[in-house]
Amino acid sequence: MHEKAYRSVVKSISWRVLGTLDTMIISYIITGNLIMAASIGSIEVVTKMFLYYIHERSWNKISLGKVKVENDYQI
Repeated sequence: MHEKAYRSVVKSISWRVLGTLDTMIISYIITGNLIMAASIGSIEVVTKMFLYYIHERSWNKISLGKVKVENDYQI
């Protein structure tokens, strides 16, 4: 089944929210500074969302592990 580009955008956003929270928690544990943790999280959320989108769209073009389905309905 073909995925539309907006699905990758929504997946990117939801993954980055989770990932950024993780980064901020780890940053806070390491630094003990909430401002520093928020700064690190705010920078990485943008860069990693962009990288994930590119990664996701690239993998959609690769046939590795995909199978062609003759009928796209369930019996």
